[in-house]
Amino acid sequence: MSIAMIVFFKALIVVPITLLPILNPIAIAPIFLSMTGPIEPLVSRRLAKRIALNCFFLLMGAVFVGSYVLDFFGISLPIVRVAGGIVVAMAGWKLLNDQGQDKLRASVAEASSNGTWDKEELRRRSFYPFSFPLTVGPGTIAASITLGTQMPHKPVDWIITSIASALGVFLTSLVIYLCYRFARNMERVLGDVGAIVLLRLSAFILLCIGIEIGWAGISALLEDIGIH
Repeated sequence: MSIAMIVFFKALIVVPITLLPILNPIAIAPIFLSMTGPIEPLVSRRLAKRIALNCFFLLMGAVFVGSYVLDFFGISLPIVRVAGGIVVAMAGWKLLNDQGQDKLRASVAEASSNGTWDKEELRRRSFYPFSFPLTVGPGTIAASITLGTQMPHKPVDWIITSIASALGVFLTSLVIYLCYRFARNMERVLGDVGAIVLLRLSAFILLCIGIEIGWAGISALLEDIGIH
């Protein structure tokens, strides 16, 4: 196998392996269901597709442009991790302490008649809160930016790595789509009790991930000022 092929497959594998454990779309799927409420299956499929597309462009932007944006505004990765950790932890805490009925009533009230959403509502909700920060949160963005900073400087290797990274982002987005697309099937298999248990566990995991992301940022900041 040539060196170019090794570089290609290495970059192709590294992106999903790095991002999917942070994204954790399987654990987020029950939260996705609880936030959408009783919408029609067709609307749910369209929402899953649009979320996957949004996540694809968010991840592509973070990998290829994120580091330049942070440099422009003078923001460091540790600061992104701290702020992101707070946002993710707050979302997890809110879901963990939610009693379920209030959320369900809110979902029903917010959804339009017969569980249908118009195009504008679908477009708006697909980005916030589903694409960001629920799926692609600050921790994922920080990891994506880190991957982008590790791109090789040699032009040929950079092109090969960029193509492989783009394919890796596509595969990651495909996994997100499949998890959200078949979230209701998973809910039927688990049943009401199983879905509630998985939702609570997912919320707790989300809280832990937020604390972990924030602590990683705080640790990096402390190291910068010489405190270990």
